[in-house]
Amino acid sequence: MKAYLLMEAGDAGQLFLQDVPVPEISAEEVLVAVKAISINPADVKVRGSERGLEQLCGSERPVILGWDIAGVVKQVGAAVSDFQIGDEVFGMVNFPGRGNAYAEMVAAPAAHLAKIPANISFEEAAATTLAALTAWQVLAGRIKSDDRVLIQAGSGGVGHFAIQIAKALGAWVATTASGANQDFVLEMGADCAIDYQSHHFEVELTDIDFVLDGIGGKVLENSIKVMRKGGEIICLPQSEFSFGLQSSADNRQVSLGSILVTSSGEDMRHLADLLAKGALKPQVYKTYPFEDLPLAHEEVEKGRVVGKVIVRL
Repeated sequence: MKAYLLMEAGDAGQLFLQDVPVPEISAEEVLVAVKAISINPADVKVRGSERGLEQLCGSERPVILGWDIAGVVKQVGAAVSDFQIGDEVFGMVNFPGRGNAYAEMVAAPAAHLAKIPANISFEEAAATTLAALTAWQVLAGRIKSDDRVLIQAGSGGVGHFAIQIAKALGAWVATTASGANQDFVLEMGADCAIDYQSHHFEVELTDIDFVLDGIGGKVLENSIKVMRKGGEIICLPQSEFSFGLQSSADNRQVSLGSILVTSSGEDMRHLADLLAKGALKPQVYKTYPFEDLPLAHEEVEKGRVVGKVIVRL
């Protein structure tokens, strides 16, 4: 089979396509013939950082990057009972760790996968993995019906899923997005869309119960200002907070935290249920053929993606 290998961190040109052996599966795994792959900002960051590459994937080289797959089960491990050959499945594989997803075949733990609903394409399924899981794992169990929720960067991969999930959980949702993406985030279900290029959300919003912040920095600092007493902020890009920032949050009795998404077939099944009901719809921004996967990396690296970038096999 063919797979993209990486010998050392660097630009997208460091990814090279090569023939490698088909992986052998353990008793708890299934072999998936991959039909679509999602490329995340996390993929780009890890590819470009030797430190990040070693932290997430270890020191063994070469490494096959990627975690988000959708495809067809070709082989089933002896201990697997939830899937059979021919099932169409999707999931985020072995995150954090070595997902080996940039390949025609992937050995995936059955516990990390769910079946693709009949109304969803492989491309849409692949899109609804790391970013959607992040949004689900941040919001589920933290917000409740009628909460006032602010999603920062609502047009992005995590953001557009977070808007829809928060609405499905019964929240009132505000979001920030550029002027060009106002209509998009409103179509995703946002009750209030604020153009961060011409307006200040910290002036326009009050009494927010929960913030999902995918930006950090000054945006995180200003997010504290819109919170009600006892509210909570989860910041994705940073897990450590300065003394001044923590003091500001403490003064308003606001909880600051961060999470790192983890693979979970159970959570994937929740997402599959929302997809099947039409309550969750992924936005596929651009699709690339497998031979152009490095170009998909470069597209994500531009930082202007609305929704998700997908590679089709």
